Amino acid sequence: MMALGSAIGGGFFLGTGQAIAVAGPAVLISYMLAAFIAVSVMYSLAELASALPSTGSFSTYAQIGIGRLAGFTVGWLYWFMLMMVLGMEITGAAKIFIGWFPSVPQWLVALIIVIILGGINLMAAGHFGEVEAWLAGIKVAAILVFLVIGVGLVTGIIPGREASVIDTMLGHGGWIPNGMSGVAIGLLAIITSFGGIEVVTIAAAEADDARTAMAHAIRSVIWRILVFYVGSVVLIVCLLPWDSQAVRDNPFAELLYMAGIPAVGRIMEMIVFIALISAFSANVYSSSRLAYSLSARGMGVRWLLGAASANSNTHVEYEHSENKLEAVVAGESSTGDIANGRTPRRSVSVSLLLALASVVLNWYLPDTLLGILINAIGMILLVVWIFIVISQMRLHRHLVQEKRLAIHMPGWPWLPWVVLVALAGLGVLMALTESGRAQLLSMGGLIIVIVMIFFVRERIISLQTEK
Repeated sequence: MMALGSAIGGGFFLGTGQAIAVAGPAVLISYMLAAFIAVSVMYSLAELASALPSTGSFSTYAQIGIGRLAGFTVGWLYWFMLMMVLGMEITGAAKIFIGWFPSVPQWLVALIIVIILGGINLMAAGHFGEVEAWLAGIKVAAILVFLVIGVGLVTGIIPGREASVIDTMLGHGGWIPNGMSGVAIGLLAIITSFGGIEVVTIAAAEADDARTAMAHAIRSVIWRILVFYVGSVVLIVCLLPWDSQAVRDNPFAELLYMAGIPAVGRIMEMIVFIALISAFSANVYSSSRLAYSLSARGMGVRWLLGAASANSNTHVEYEHSENKLEAVVAGESSTGDIANGRTPRRSVSVSLLLALASVVLNWYLPDTLLGILINAIGMILLVVWIFIVISQMRLHRHLVQEKRLAIHMPGWPWLPWVVLVALAGLGVLMALTESGRAQLLSMGGLIIVIVMIFFVRERIISLQTEK
């Protein structure tokens, strides 16, 4: 449910129509391609997470399979992306709320959201998970109702459909009205909407039976996401002309309006509001745990681990360990709040404070500077997915030999190569568009900064060790 809470944010409800408006009915091709890539990446991650549950998830696996630089870079890169996403989610939720109550200042709404959800995140993991399950459950229920109503409209059980399915899909310029370029642009718009399901693997280390829970959770998340995403788009394409203004503005609301549901606008605002705060809560969890894991593995600030570990300057050298896999796991779980069964309050608090800072950036930074930061988000996700697939390819044989695998990636060994080629192709497509080039440049600059920090940090630690 946490993975669904992170993946099904406001972008799912508001961004779907933009992709349809670009690609037309052929957006189904875009969605199937995006789903194929996302599901394949998740199976790569599932194989690793079920064998080696870790709070650091893909950062830990990159460290073990590729090296410390890779683990450091992908971990802090994803963490930075989450900080920007948190700010946008709070801002979006606050704007919806002041639409209902215009007299309330937007900054106050944002502050209250952070205080309430921050308090929930500071609870024990089990209690937090229960609250997040309810928040995500509301979104899931809303999507299921939408799917039922959509099927009723398509089959004629519910009256209100304005044209036949064939006329709606093919009567406005054909199946691929904007050619394959439209499909490609739609694919770029869609692929990042699958981001967020990685949260389920970050939560692995705090499950009672991590390996069993991980195997079950990832399988269910993958297929639920496919049903929700692809199913919703199929219904929208069947019922609404792709070139209508309603599709661009809010196709979910328009479909409910077609079925005669009253107060559609307010209902959708409430659903999007819940989607945003649920995604915010899940992303606070994942960002705090990721920063904690990086610190536990000697690649962050040990103060984040808790009072018992804050004064320790322990730096474990993994590169020359006889069993690097076991050394990294031992380094992550040997000390700190999570290792002692507590919520990492310092790490959560830092995520909350930086989320508020990100809100301030959204309000006050010049559009150009803010655009540079936000533009990096889409490309960061693709880079993280590339690291996940490479890590799985590097560790697969070792995990098989140790008989650790509870989930096997289908199509081994050719599928990971297909996915890498597909991800590289997406990078090329992004580089061919103006917005994509901005993302590429922003992400490249951010990676350079993170890599420089890594080498400076390693040098300082090396000098301290020599003394």
